[in-house]
Amino acid sequence: MGRGIFYTMIGYVSGSVLYAKVFGKLFCQKDVTEDTIDGNPGTTNAFLNGGIWCGICTLLCDLLKGILPVYAYMHGLPGADIWITFVLAAPVAGHIFPVFHRFRGGKGIAVSFGVLLGLYPYMKPVLLLACCFLLFSFVIVITPNYHKTFATYLFATILVLFFGKNSYVSLGMILISALVLGKLMLCREEREEIKVKLL
Repeated sequence: MGRGIFYTMIGYVSGSVLYAKVFGKLFCQKDVTEDTIDGNPGTTNAFLNGGIWCGICTLLCDLLKGILPVYAYMHGLPGADIWITFVLAAPVAGHIFPVFHRFRGGKGIAVSFGVLLGLYPYMKPVLLLACCFLLFSFVIVITPNYHKTFATYLFATILVLFFGKNSYVSLGMILISALVLGKLMLCREEREEIKVKLL
């Protein structure tokens, strides 16, 4: 139990570092979330308002802050236990509700991929999430991004529940999706009508 609590706390603190703001100040001496539609301190605004290096560094660090706590917790364990549910969700919760930024954070998309990558060599959840993103981006094209992200996380969670081999990881995926979709619904960006078309 103590180990699980420790890595859950480490994951939350790790997630609370908003690298879009860090690298925005480092590379272009500005807050990359200013004058944006959604005010999101994430990878997209880092690329758009901070440039390619700001975006790349933000993406890598947002992935790593999810990967490292999960991988460190899983390393040496015979299998996932109940605490992996919370260790998976903690970096995403930290990114969305960061303690260092008055609990006003990003959407948690990149870090959610990171925590699932941290389950390596068990790659099924992250592959299902990636496949859903690709499906709704290039085959059944859903726009705008608000609706595409909503559909992606909803369907990926359902697939993980049906095809995942570990119930604790499946519970973690439910928590991750609840956090991301909850943040999405609270986001202040204007929501256009959903559009769906086949490739």
